[in-house]
Amino acid sequence: MAFLRSLLFALLFYPGTLVICIMALVVAIFSKEGLRDVVHFWAQYHYWLVQNVLGIRFEWEGDLPDGPYLIAVKHEAMVEAVDTLRFANMPVVVMKRELTTMPFFGWVNRRYGVIGVDRKAGAAALRNMMKAAKKAVATQRPVIIFPEGTRIPHGEKPPLRPGFAGLYKMLGLPVVPIAHDGGKVWPKGFVKQSGTIRFKVGEIIAPGLPRQEVEARVHEAINALND
Repeated sequence: MAFLRSLLFALLFYPGTLVICIMALVVAIFSKEGLRDVVHFWAQYHYWLVQNVLGIRFEWEGDLPDGPYLIAVKHEAMVEAVDTLRFANMPVVVMKRELTTMPFFGWVNRRYGVIGVDRKAGAAALRNMMKAAKKAVATQRPVIIFPEGTRIPHGEKPPLRPGFAGLYKMLGLPVVPIAHDGGKVWPKGFVKQSGTIRFKVGEIIAPGLPRQEVEARVHEAINALND
């Protein structure tokens, strides 16, 4: 049953995504606001399929505040990477630079408002990330970052990547950490399991803390459901 659900999800999500991407490319030429509406529609489409095709429910503990926050999310699966666009209300997303430089859709990503990070470029990449992030915050949109840098299997707790602390210091924004256990039902591979993904919004962390302290607090908070 899980295989059939996963197959149906793939048959609906990926062709639908292609159509929406073409729509986004056209709309982006004329309107940033229209583009953001298309991206939000895509996230809602994904959410509907996750619930009604895969049989996965989301359970939230705590409320996500509105406004310009740095939202640090545990990264275990694709599901939360897409759903941040829905639950964070059109956030600016920190993503790998390759997704901002590919033909056509790299331009669409940049027009939507993303922050591209070249993980191999060191200090230069960090400076570019800061410049883009400060520009994004001026729009009063939240900034989403996956501080572990890549998808992590459920149960693992790697240290945070250096880019998080740099972004936190430069922006001067409070941090909202979010833990979840999505890797339990959405592991690497094709087959997804039905069930419930728990999300937990951690205590808001004030700006201006020393690097070691903020990293420790965020690390603990995003791993709160990593049992």
